[in-house]
Amino acid sequence: QVQLVESGGGLVQAGGSLRLSCAASRSIFSFNEMGWYRQAPGKQRELVAAKAIIGSPNYADSVKGRFTISRDNAKDTVYLQMNSLKPEDTAVYYCNAKKNGVDFWGQGSQVTVSS
Repeated sequence: QVQLVESGGGLVQAGGSLRLSCAASRSIFSFNEMGWYRQAPGKQRELVAAKAIIGSPNYADSVKGRFTISRDNAKDTVYLQMNSLKPEDTAVYYCNAKKNGVDFWGQGSQVTVSS
């Protein structure tokens, strides 16, 4: 059983910053890829950022230059640093891990950006 525990969401004003954390219950080296998705009310879940064990990160166009995904392998934790937040970034953010075609999800963390 894989557990992904998220933390770091909250309410912030436009232009502010937040950092989301996702702690895995097993070594993140065991996953092919880890990333972050988000789902706003009435919208489909969408990829925000993802990073495989090797290679460059992949970002949604809407967050490029503002968000940064990083991994701390020693802590089995993945982070999403979010800067210059906009009201349209408001959503529930989900940590995701992929292994051999199977998706694992965190419980979701609410991020609300006020204008």
